[in-house]
Amino acid sequence: MALTTIIMAQDKRPFTIDDLIPGGKTYYDNVPEYAYYAWWGDQLVKLDVETVATVDAKGKTKELFSIQTINSILRSANMPAVRNLLYAKFPYAGKTIVELPSGGSQVMVDWSAKTVAATIKTAPNAKNTDICYESGQAAYTVAHNLYVSRAGGQSDEATRIDAAVSLDGSLDLVYGESVHRNEFGIKKGTFWSPKGRLLAFYRMDQSMVTTYPQVDVSARVAELVPDKYPMAGMTSHKVTVGVYDTQTLRTIYLDAGDPTDRYFTNIAWSPDEKSIYMIELNRDQNHAQLVQYDATSGKKVAVLFDERNGKYVEPMHPIQFLPWDDTKFIYLSRKDGYLHIYLYNTKGEQLAQLTKGEWEVINMVGFNTKTKSIVYTSNAIHPLQQNIFSVDMRGRITGLDNGEGWHTVQLSQSGTMMVDTYSSPTVARNIELTPTQGKGKPVRLLTAAEPWDRFRVPEMKVGSLKAADGVTDVYYRLILPTDFDPSKRYPAVIYVYGGPHAHNIDASRHWGVRGWDIWMAQQGYVMFCLDNRGSEHRGLAFEQATFRQLGVEEMKDQMKGVEYLKSLPYVDADRIGVHGWSFGGFMTTSLMTTYPETFKVGVAGGPVIDWKYYEVMYGERYMDTPQSNPEGYAKTSLLGKAGNLKGRLLVIYGGNDNTCVPQHTLSFIRACIDADTYPDLFTYPGDEHNMMGTDRIHLHNKITQYFNDYLK
Repeated sequence: MALTTIIMAQDKRPFTIDDLIPGGKTYYDNVPEYAYYAWWGDQLVKLDVETVATVDAKGKTKELFSIQTINSILRSANMPAVRNLLYAKFPYAGKTIVELPSGGSQVMVDWSAKTVAATIKTAPNAKNTDICYESGQAAYTVAHNLYVSRAGGQSDEATRIDAAVSLDGSLDLVYGESVHRNEFGIKKGTFWSPKGRLLAFYRMDQSMVTTYPQVDVSARVAELVPDKYPMAGMTSHKVTVGVYDTQTLRTIYLDAGDPTDRYFTNIAWSPDEKSIYMIELNRDQNHAQLVQYDATSGKKVAVLFDERNGKYVEPMHPIQFLPWDDTKFIYLSRKDGYLHIYLYNTKGEQLAQLTKGEWEVINMVGFNTKTKSIVYTSNAIHPLQQNIFSVDMRGRITGLDNGEGWHTVQLSQSGTMMVDTYSSPTVARNIELTPTQGKGKPVRLLTAAEPWDRFRVPEMKVGSLKAADGVTDVYYRLILPTDFDPSKRYPAVIYVYGGPHAHNIDASRHWGVRGWDIWMAQQGYVMFCLDNRGSEHRGLAFEQATFRQLGVEEMKDQMKGVEYLKSLPYVDADRIGVHGWSFGGFMTTSLMTTYPETFKVGVAGGPVIDWKYYEVMYGERYMDTPQSNPEGYAKTSLLGKAGNLKGRLLVIYGGNDNTCVPQHTLSFIRACIDADTYPDLFTYPGDEHNMMGTDRIHLHNKITQYFNDYLK
């Protein structure tokens, strides 16, 4: 049953591909208006290119300072000017200090005193910069070594010496960077203590990991650019966690034992800086422990709790202490089958499950210290929505938005106010200032016009089907060709991703549609997309249906979508194509070689071909190792299916793809040659897993051309 339909007038101009694809010359002309806001404690400020203004409870603005004022102060301090104020930060509530990028530094400008209060300067080639506002220091890396800078005014700039936490960094030994290939929610490699005296950091020894031979073809003679890439079932890296004391300049390491075949994730500090908490996971990823360490000695203090699952546990969120009670913390877990918020004490005793139901918490936003509640987003209202809620310590839940669409949040320091930015299938973008304690009405700060109103937008429908298990609802999006004529029969293209940690269809603007889908509808195609079992935000059983056999259940669900497409009188069942990237490239190739009579044309981008070539953390979570699951790896490998290919298949990959390494694509081409089948191949030399800028336009023109040549 269709949830809704959007029909736009057809007396307007057509899109160009530049209008629809990032990297296009006119793409940003057709993105809904946006406004930049930041919190200065509990004072909302609006950021613009040349001015920063305060915003009161009624939405009225008052200029705080201008770019001319800031640049005048910087000139007086012999510092480079700033180009705009859109990225201003206000790290200190109650102080008239703004943080801005200036040259290679982050500069703190006191706009009231008209002085440079401090600079946080790193090396010119620094990466992974992590600023501690309490101490005014920054951690950063250069050539895999970790350094700590200190803040200073212009007067002592020449005497400032940064501390080297490590000196032996290399490709084999990495300090202060994200580890475990960014799995388990890991996004960085340094973690400041609350007051900034101590810095926890990752140290990753990957000397034992196989080196993948990426090649730089832009050099006069192509050069080797090695990349450490641990493939499923092979030797993985070893991670330890250090603690650097900025006063004594000493480093100790947490006594976590032998790091072989273990993952250390979700690092958190106690409010008193005495303890570090870390979730430790075995290589099988089916047993997690929350462990407390003494931050001074590195000794293990206690294992607070264990979490086990017969398939896998995937910790993604560090514990967070309650701002009003240092003896309690919250933790997000799927141990009841859905991601929910749990309350614990520092003994590791579960005090309460604060949220529950057959829906998922999507993001823990922060705390309202006045009402002693937690602000979070979830899909409790509908699986396709993201809405904002608060829950108090008794588990009482309050909705904080209008109950429609897809919402994101910027929370004030105390959590009593929020900026709610949202869209819906019929709302381009609205921004509202909203109280979080249930008093007062939202104040509209921005109502963006729909930039697509001047174009001929095709009709879109969203609905649900039963998955291949006959029980589970899965959602689809259907786009009809521009100038649709129900008496005609059209070719159809399925866009697929299908893997974990992603979805394609939601209740955001135009149902989250991709620009390329609109472009193809304008070319005369029916465009279809379905989020199969295995995709995100639908609970553990929904995701784990694919365990140890990636692609199998997903394809069954996609074929239910094909059945639906074939039931439509305007779809030509003999002209069905499929396209996807990454996991979607794997799905595309899988569908083309598993159901060769169904799909006439496919374009697979950056595909996984055989999971034994994919990396340890992701691959083994969903497939186990090739040694323990040989049947699953054989069943899902596409090398043995190369001989099944009948339709036209174009495989595209980045020449330096460090996610789905080129070995996937090249091994499949070799298998097709051996099996006497004939796919087409295209590469983007120098690009990694995704194409950016003008390469992205070229890519989508190439994909479109292929379907026009062989499916239309």
